[in-house]
Amino acid sequence: MTRFRRAGYVALSSFGCIVFIGLCAMASGAPLLFPSLGPTAFLVFASPQTPGASPRNTVLGHLAGILAGLTGLAATGLLTAVPDLTHPSWARIGAAAIALGFTCAAMAALEIPHPPAGATTLIIALGLLHTVSQVIAVLVGVVLIASLAVLVNKLFGVPYPWWRAPAVREQPSLDRGSPRP
Repeated sequence: MTRFRRAGYVALSSFGCIVFIGLCAMASGAPLLFPSLGPTAFLVFASPQTPGASPRNTVLGHLAGILAGLTGLAATGLLTAVPDLTHPSWARIGAAAIALGFTCAAMAALEIPHPPAGATTLIIALGLLHTVSQVIAVLVGVVLIASLAVLVNKLFGVPYPWWRAPAVREQPSLDRGSPRP
């Protein structure tokens, strides 16, 4: 695929998925469409074979972000607080820092890197979406983008895993204590 065809594919696939999710949001009244779906869409269509783009990492990375965001809110007593992005408090900064730290640690420990999940955790920790129904909607939005990525990539013959990216096998190295020939 040429660079321009690839750019068109990435643009149209991202556009179509966001329109579909937006229509679902309009029909349901739920916040299924939120900022971190943008970088997720770019990742799953522009770099579909990278581990971070796999449906597994997409869903589990965002789930880690959601849970860490809620943990940050709970730890700082902000679960029911109204969001205020213009006057950050020490508690809100703490919630954001706790959430991002836990999200990054979870993705590293579980080997589920998905950088857009860092945005999801901040959306939650900053209180923008934090009620039970909003958090469920965020997770539904993530599952929708992951499912659409599988469908669209497979439909257009773009290599993309069904769940997890194939493991990269490490080549044996002569520098690891093995005798040199």
